[in-house]
Amino acid sequence: MPVNRNALIRYRTIDQCLQNRKRKWTLDDLIEACSDAIYEYQGIDTGVSRRTVQADMEMMRSNKLGYEAPIVVVDKKYYTYSDKNYSIANSPLNQQDMQVLSEVSGLLKQFKGFGHFADVNEMVSKLEDKIYTQKTHSAPVIDFEKNDNLKGLEWIEVIRKAIVAKRTLCVTYQSFKAREPNTFCFSGYLLKEYRNRWFVLGQSHQRHAPLLTLALDRIQTVEEHADDYRENIQLDLTTYYNDVIGVTKSPNQRDCEVVFWIDKDNAPYIITKPLHHTQKLLSEDETGKIFSIRVILNFELERELLGFGSKMRVLGPRILVKQIKEQFWKALEGYKQEQRDEGPEEKANEV
Repeated sequence: MPVNRNALIRYRTIDQCLQNRKRKWTLDDLIEACSDAIYEYQGIDTGVSRRTVQADMEMMRSNKLGYEAPIVVVDKKYYTYSDKNYSIANSPLNQQDMQVLSEVSGLLKQFKGFGHFADVNEMVSKLEDKIYTQKTHSAPVIDFEKNDNLKGLEWIEVIRKAIVAKRTLCVTYQSFKAREPNTFCFSGYLLKEYRNRWFVLGQSHQRHAPLLTLALDRIQTVEEHADDYRENIQLDLTTYYNDVIGVTKSPNQRDCEVVFWIDKDNAPYIITKPLHHTQKLLSEDETGKIFSIRVILNFELERELLGFGSKMRVLGPRILVKQIKEQFWKALEGYKQEQRDEGPEEKANEV
């Protein structure tokens, strides 16, 4: 059966509310959430009626759209899912979904080949592969990189909306190094993906207002806050990450020339997939090639270079050479300690 856009917005909104088990949802709360969503996406300010939301939940409970949502009422007042892991987003695609996906795929195909839409090719391939597997009930023919256990993806839409609307967020965050979580106000500027992890760049409202890059998988809670949003007046967001591998940097850091040698067997990998868009070939001989990139020195750069092991040797700058050497010495000491911990029997078995 056909479902209009407003209904889909309401279904998704109700679903997001009921997934949030940290709050108890009354019918009035769901009506308010749906009204806000319709206004935000459609610009309609007439609100949503009580009967409409009740009918929406009955539709979600039914099999007419393939949802069969386990919506229950607790204490005769609060709505929730009986299955805490349920979401309509996990439901199998129905015929209407397939038709919409096919239409979207056909529309996106028209932009293939245009320079401004270079990322569309991958998106179209993903959509067509999804349509193919659903229609034929067969295994996918494309295996895209993914991380099914990735945390923090639920915050992407919340943060994106706040950035677009220029609203302040109250964030509870705990880095890997912190013993306790920290709660603070935050004005977001840019969502960034790096190696299947998501980050948000923005300004903290704490003392001295530091610029922060927060990993979404370390965020515990996100809520809108009444604090005034702090506009970005110092960063060019279109070029901010141009001089960095990864996401770790500060506005005052300066890039430098990183020079490295790589052996002849691995040089083709560096040529076909450069470490950075500034990569240049400086020289070559029968043993390998020497390249340079111009980037900021950070943790992600070190990890990238260390990943080549003995196949690569960093030649400059000196501070980076020193740091890489220290990392290799620590690794070597770890293996030496492992040998010392082994008993005579293990060493004899190795021989």
